[in-house]
Amino acid sequence: MISVRFRGGCKNYYFDPRGAMVKMGDQVIVETAQGPEFATCTEGNHEVEDSAIVRPLCAMLRMATESDCRTVEYNKKKEREAFDICERKIAAHGLEMKLVNVSASFDGNKIIFYFTADGRVDFRELVRDLASVFRARIELRQIGVRDEAKMIGGLGICGRPFCCSQFLDGFLPVSIKMAKTQNLSLNPTKISGTCGRLMCCLKYEQNAYEDAAKRMPKAESFVQTPDGPGNVKSVDLLRETMKVSLDSAGPNEPLRTYRSCEIKVLRNGKGSREGIEIPERPARYVEERTEEGFEAPIFATPFYMDHPLEDAPVREKFGQEGGENRSRRRHRGGRRSQGGKPAGGGPSRPAEERQADK
Repeated sequence: MISVRFRGGCKNYYFDPRGAMVKMGDQVIVETAQGPEFATCTEGNHEVEDSAIVRPLCAMLRMATESDCRTVEYNKKKEREAFDICERKIAAHGLEMKLVNVSASFDGNKIIFYFTADGRVDFRELVRDLASVFRARIELRQIGVRDEAKMIGGLGICGRPFCCSQFLDGFLPVSIKMAKTQNLSLNPTKISGTCGRLMCCLKYEQNAYEDAAKRMPKAESFVQTPDGPGNVKSVDLLRETMKVSLDSAGPNEPLRTYRSCEIKVLRNGKGSREGIEIPERPARYVEERTEEGFEAPIFATPFYMDHPLEDAPVREKFGQEGGENRSRRRHRGGRRSQGGKPAGGGPSRPAEERQADK
């Protein structure tokens, strides 16, 4: 099989190369349910599991030629013109819809207009007008705000291009429960993407948070620590640490931080302590050290230093001498203003004395 990707898409599709050798980056013409289409190969000839293939399997027609590339450029120009014409038609009919994108088929027999709207839109008259202008099959598809962001593209709050327009094959199901599990702010402006929906990246680390939550106690759990029993006040799932309020702590004493291996959970979550037997205190976590002990890291010489580190005593010696000379000149000459006159406004010294100082 070969894997190809169509223009403006992130999903790979499998096609039968029919014995032809195709390399990554080659442009090919493939047969689809909508007719022949222009695509770019993302992975050359390779074997694929039978379960990953969707039947019936379409085949590659041929390698793209210069004439095919010129056809693609002509279709792009045609799409830009169709976009402007459709916007004028929408305004003329007074329809409450926003045109997002226009896609023309490779053979030019079909043009698809993608739009967004708050509700259902009666665009039958609009289709008739567009069909009379372009003399082709016209199809209008209503899409959601996520699909709009994928087609248009842009930069997210992280500073990188949208995941949906870069590499995501499809939209992942994201819920507000994921933000709660990851201890994120529930402010909609902080956890929503440019499209106005919950950010797709909330799904990326959800499995890691769920796995860590199984090993960590809940807030207000009753635990035994190396310093005595107490209640868990907050949990850091990434570091797998928690802050505990000890029973023996004073009112103004700060919370203690412990690792998950340093505590024993006596009651997970809120509840009463009655009937809970307090076991022995667990051992405190100690970081492993080498037999030689801790060694200070060796830092490289900063790029802005003129001399290596071994020349530091020499520089210090010259620096002290230079400092004494400078202090002697300041004591003898005092503060000076522009023109060589003292800052206090007194008479200036002769030029011979100033030259001798230099």
